[in-house]
Amino acid sequence: MIKELIIRFDYHSGKTVKKLRELELEKKKINNEDEISKLKERIDALQQEYESKLKPIVLVAGCVAQAEGEILLKKEKYIDAVIGPQSYHQINEIILKLEQKLRSINFTEFDVIEKFDSLNSVKNSDNKVSSFLTIQEGCDKFCKFCVVPYTRGPEFSRSIEEILIEANQLVENGAKEITLLGQNVNAYNFETKRLSDLILEVSKINNLERIRYTTSHPRDFTEDLIEAHKNCKKLMPVIHLPVQSGSNKILSAMNRNHTIEEYLNILEKLKKIKPNIKFSSDFIIGYPGETNNDFAATMKLMNDVKFINSYSFIFSPRPGTPAFDLNKIDQKEAKSRLTQFQKLADEKKINYRKNLINKTALVLFENKIKDKNKYFGRDEYSNSVIVETKENLIGKIKVVKILNVNHNTLLGKTIHDINQTNYAA
Repeated sequence: MIKELIIRFDYHSGKTVKKLRELELEKKKINNEDEISKLKERIDALQQEYESKLKPIVLVAGCVAQAEGEILLKKEKYIDAVIGPQSYHQINEIILKLEQKLRSINFTEFDVIEKFDSLNSVKNSDNKVSSFLTIQEGCDKFCKFCVVPYTRGPEFSRSIEEILIEANQLVENGAKEITLLGQNVNAYNFETKRLSDLILEVSKINNLERIRYTTSHPRDFTEDLIEAHKNCKKLMPVIHLPVQSGSNKILSAMNRNHTIEEYLNILEKLKKIKPNIKFSSDFIIGYPGETNNDFAATMKLMNDVKFINSYSFIFSPRPGTPAFDLNKIDQKEAKSRLTQFQKLADEKKINYRKNLINKTALVLFENKIKDKNKYFGRDEYSNSVIVETKENLIGKIKVVKILNVNHNTLLGKTIHDINQTNYAA
């Protein structure tokens, strides 16, 4: 019941939501000793390293800090502060307070509004060719394996106005590509404006050449977002859309709230409006209850979709999540399945990259490789590309003929007179 209240309350109710979430965390509280034990080992090693030196300021940040802040400060006196994800913007202030020798500090609040307000007051001076811009934080999905809803708070979106100000700053500083970030980026929703609306607004910025976004959830992949891929030429033709499993039974056990059929329907709609589109995904292998048939369904999904990139891991229980107490499958079997899956995934990735040889790609170059006349960039599908040239390519989009590939990189040369329909895809 508390979980449902959290989802339905507007985040602007501030303290009310925070109080409800504290109750939810208390309800979900379980033994975190393993995680704390690992952290203690690292703290002990640090303490030994600096035994005869001036003690450094020790900050512990992240999800464990968020969930166990008070316990960490009580157990480990060597720690000066614990910082939750919503308080990263306060690190300078925290360090100043610690330098003034004030007491240990616990910054693990859920106030994402205050965080964004603080960031809005700071001009973004990032001068990278390819830059990231956070537009959304938090999660309301409550997948049973994921700790994010308990450590990052409910979904919250920045205003389009704030995002556009920062996006313009990035472009003024030299950005040619912007990746919009969020824990559930396609859950973006500010005053009825969705991610598709934001993308179209960002695309109007002069001198911005490319737009990407990550990470999406299948439940929030709406028709208007699909249409944005048809209407926005600056939106790159590759989508990272985590699926986690190819089995409907396991997806239900994970509380993903979508089926494989629904997932594949999204992909088919995208391919229909943009035939050259490609996909990458995330997979959890060996989730509790996964049978040989469930694993076979995941292998089939990889064979059918041929993801150009994927990230796969054996299920690892996260303290504070409903899946933590579930009975794990035999770990030898889980490792065997992961090996099989990653072998298949690598085959698809390698075959895809081999097919790019002698084709051409549009590459945005980001930097020069140190001490060499080689430049690094990415094509429209986020493939890493390296070319050797005396020309300064930083910040430029060039047509590159792919000459060779290895597991992670495409190797090529810049050319000028090409058949525009022969771009690598």
